[in-house]
Amino acid sequence: MTELNKISLKILSDGKGILAADESTGTMTKRLESVKVPSNEENRLLFRKTLFSSESMKNCIGGVILYDETIKQSSESKTIPEIINASGAVVGIKVDTGAKTLAGSPEEKITEGLDGLRERLKKYYELGARFTKWRGVYTISENYPSKLSIHSNAHALARYAKLVQECEMVPIVEPEVLMDGKHSAKTCFEKTSEVIKKCFEELMLHKIDLSGLILKPNMILDGTNTTKKISNEEVADLTLKCLKESVPQEVPGITFLSGGQSEIEATENLNLINKKNNTNFIMTYSYGRALQQSALKYWSKDIKNIAGTQKIFDHRANMCSLASQGKWSKELEIQG
Repeated sequence: MTELNKISLKILSDGKGILAADESTGTMTKRLESVKVPSNEENRLLFRKTLFSSESMKNCIGGVILYDETIKQSSESKTIPEIINASGAVVGIKVDTGAKTLAGSPEEKITEGLDGLRERLKKYYELGARFTKWRGVYTISENYPSKLSIHSNAHALARYAKLVQECEMVPIVEPEVLMDGKHSAKTCFEKTSEVIKKCFEELMLHKIDLSGLILKPNMILDGTNTTKKISNEEVADLTLKCLKESVPQEVPGITFLSGGQSEIEATENLNLINKKNNTNFIMTYSYGRALQQSALKYWSKDIKNIAGTQKIFDHRANMCSLASQGKWSKELEIQG
């Protein structure tokens, strides 16, 4: 077992998942303004620290993805990485610089951030990070994702992953096929399979240690503008089929993104995936809004009510943890 594999398993094992708290300042500003809370550095830190010091961090959260602003912040003489480490969770950091227009295909995106990445990784390691995240985004429509988009993003993800492993950190590889559109789940399955297979083709070309890598994919879902939706059972079946056929066995685990699903949808679908999981992969969560949204709404009513906000977050984290073990139920959801 390599050191990278040990870190991966620490993040993923025992019913734990990832809290994705890596919203950029712009995205966090939109979230806070949507609940009528001013977005300043103090408030962004207060909300995140409230989550990071919650009781459920010890048993439900194996890793936290941070943004550049947050990993450098301190509160009451403790750095944010120290607060996270005290719960037993591993500190992670988003290292891409966002999706920009893809030259040659202006309707699509390419994720940037490779320039200067090696130097930034060294600094993040010194600040306490032991895993990283890079997100590639793919649009589904009649002509997309194009071969150019699939190849370009896979190549960038592989170059990123190689630099991260050289710096002795675990890379999360996140190829997100977006839900936006009128496409069917069948089309989502076909395109997601193509995207993931190309990613691993590039990762292997770059000689990535697959046992020290975490995949963060979308679930197989109908497009948001499709009127006829497949059942949760079908979501689980198609998602598992896609991953079994596309992901090499050496990969220790898969952390799903919620991708615009509601908190309950993301939890129920994860639970069904784990009930049916007949693979060797650990399948858990790397949720942002699907872990935080209810807590954020509650907190916005009184930002000094730390205990009340933590209670809401703890319930959501506990539900996700149960779902990662196939033990969630609607009855438990209501009891909380």
